[in-house]
Amino acid sequence: MARIRVQGPEADLENPMLVEGFPGVGLVGKIATDHLIEQLDMRYHASVHCKGLPRIGVYRSGDRTAQPPVRLYVSDEHDLLALQSDAPINSQAVESVSDCLTGWIVDREATPLYLSGLPAEREAEDRPDIYGIATGDAGKRLEATDIPVPPEDGVITGPTGALINRAAHENYGSVGLVVECDHQFPDPEAASVLLEDGIGQVADLEVDVRELVDRAEEIRAKREELAQQMQAIGQDESSQAQPLRMYQ
Repeated sequence: MARIRVQGPEADLENPMLVEGFPGVGLVGKIATDHLIEQLDMRYHASVHCKGLPRIGVYRSGDRTAQPPVRLYVSDEHDLLALQSDAPINSQAVESVSDCLTGWIVDREATPLYLSGLPAEREAEDRPDIYGIATGDAGKRLEATDIPVPPEDGVITGPTGALINRAAHENYGSVGLVVECDHQFPDPEAASVLLEDGIGQVADLEVDVRELVDRAEEIRAKREELAQQMQAIGQDESSQAQPLRMYQ
C-alpha cells in the first residue's frame, strides 16, 4: 500500500517548499539535495513507501541504523522539506511514485522544487547554465529571481519528469530547475550551481557550497557507481532534461 509515514514529531510548517532529489543525469539533484540536508542539519521526517519503490534497507558507515531508500527531511526553521533517494526508480514505478508523492505534497500545500540535469559539453572553466520552468501559479516565484527561461524547447524524463507532468495536469504550482551537467559522471559543480543560483533564490536560502567545489573529485568518486546504474537503466527511466528535437 502506498503511504508516507511520519517518523517522530510532526513538522511545524506554514507554506513549505519541497526540494526533490531523485537520482538523474549527473546526479545533480541528488548531490544538491544531500548537501542541502547536511548543511541545514535537516531532521529525518518521514519514510516513503510508494508502490514500486525498491524494498531495500540502507545503512551508513559508522552507523547501525537502517532506513528505507527514499526519505523526507524537514527544517522547521527554514519551512523546508527535502526528498532524499538512495536508489534509482525504474520505469514501472514512475507513475505510482509521482501519484503517491503529488498527493502528499498537495495535502500539505507545499510548493515542490524539481531538479534536473541537462547533458551538455562545456569547458572546465565554464559555469553551467541554469534555467527555470513552472506549473500552475508558481511562475511568480521565478519572476522574482534572475533565473533565465529555457533557450530552446525541451522535455524532462524519469521520475522528475513524471512529477512535473502530474503537477501540470493538476495545474498545481511547482518550480523546475534545469542545469547543464556532465552526461556521464557525477557533477558536483553543476549541483553547486543548482544550490547557489537556483534553490537559494527560489527558496530564499543561503547554502555554503564551498565543500561541494573543494571536494568535487572525492564526491564524484563516491557517486560514480550510482551514476553508472543510472546510465544502465537508460534515458527514459533517468531524470534528465533534453532538447525536444532529440525526444521526437
